[in-house]
Amino acid sequence: MKNLWIMLYSINALVWMMNDAQAQDTIPLVVNPVNRSGDFIDHTYKPLTLKLSDDGTKYIRFLVWNQMWARVTENNPGTLDVAGNPQSNSSDIGVRRARFLAYAQVSPRFLILTHWGINNQTFTNGGVPGGGLTGNPGNFPVLVDPETGIGSASGMSAKKPQLFFHDIWTEFKVTDELYAGMGLHYWNGISRMTSHSTLNFLAVDAPIFNWPLIELTDQFARQFGFYAKGQIGKWDYRIALNKPFSIGSGGRYDVANERQVAANVVNDNWASQGYIAYQFLEKENNKLPFFVGSYLGTKKVFNIGGGWHHHPKATNSRTSSGAVQNHDITLLGLDTFLDLPLNKAAGTALTTYAVYYHYDFGPNYIRNVGIMNVGFGSGSTQNGPGNAQPMIGTGRIFYTQSGLLLPERWLGEKGKLQPFGALTHKKFEFYQQGTWQYDAGINYYINAHHAKFTLQYSQRPIFENFRKSGSAGEFILQTQIFL
Repeated sequence: MKNLWIMLYSINALVWMMNDAQAQDTIPLVVNPVNRSGDFIDHTYKPLTLKLSDDGTKYIRFLVWNQMWARVTENNPGTLDVAGNPQSNSSDIGVRRARFLAYAQVSPRFLILTHWGINNQTFTNGGVPGGGLTGNPGNFPVLVDPETGIGSASGMSAKKPQLFFHDIWTEFKVTDELYAGMGLHYWNGISRMTSHSTLNFLAVDAPIFNWPLIELTDQFARQFGFYAKGQIGKWDYRIALNKPFSIGSGGRYDVANERQVAANVVNDNWASQGYIAYQFLEKENNKLPFFVGSYLGTKKVFNIGGGWHHHPKATNSRTSSGAVQNHDITLLGLDTFLDLPLNKAAGTALTTYAVYYHYDFGPNYIRNVGIMNVGFGSGSTQNGPGNAQPMIGTGRIFYTQSGLLLPERWLGEKGKLQPFGALTHKKFEFYQQGTWQYDAGINYYINAHHAKFTLQYSQRPIFENFRKSGSAGEFILQTQIFL
């Protein structure tokens, strides 16, 4: 035991020596020591940074984070389990995100960033096809894409997920107000939440429709392109010219309902996007593209912003005569974000966000998504199996969320609590009516976003015959550690 403590102390001393450089971070570290039975436990640490110069102005910053999910899900009607049996409820545990990010500020004039990891590995999917010689046999009843909830006959596996790059870009400083870069990047348009950090959500996760191109014309919310970003006075901006990934087989004509239904089509067109916000109070750090979800009372922020994404002739549909019609993808967003300390002495703070999306993918475009979907079959409703729901499509979406950081005296040195709630209204052209749905939960912060638990209940609508016929729910417990 003594040797173990010596080893741990030596590793800690080495990390502290490496971390002597100063770097800007998305979330400030929180001093949150705990005394238990006379023992002193210090949760604080310096950023994991490797100095490249004696004064620390040149450095490499490393970030590592894991988000694990355990869930109990009320499945959509008609869902089958992995063995092909009807399953009204399911329980599982999986990896929502396991990520590594490194960026190097080797000069005031240029920066390089690389971000890699995995997402959405469950006990039934998320791995490589077949899983290797010792992988899953691939004889599931009807295999389902974990993102879309759409069944297929291809061999999927849960084992041996492959690491892939999320971000790879290089950036150069032009002036104090203008930085330009290129690569596979996350400087997105449309809304604040379209460039949201995954490290500091208020709710357990993003609502997903904030990434309307997810895993179709982008690579996990990233596209290849050129970008420019900066701040001019209180204005914060980012614009980009991207080459979206080519994907899709085109739309169709729905004979039964006498209407065109658009879908993605392979094309070679560039897309433009951007997001501009006015910062009424404190300015936010824009070294990296990741917007903060909750500052936990460490900043006073009030922003109003708007953005767009436009991709010409990216979808098509067919008329009743069989003629092909091309459609542009035009996505617009308008949002506001408020994060304020209410009582510094008590440690309370308010976080609230609201966004309105107007999405046009072409007539009656619709896409179902079920995050980490472990349900199989095709389902007996328009939702599909498992936890899938109509998520993205031509139409309008309103989303708002709020959270209250409770007084420190409630838990004292053991951490902080933050109950939150979210409300969504979707009105897609594909369906005859709009629907409301909600999320509610609580964050338990051991050391701010660096170590926290989140428990959330989410309700979703069920659709049959193009109208809401019911609803279903899902409990999610997340553990997160971020270094």
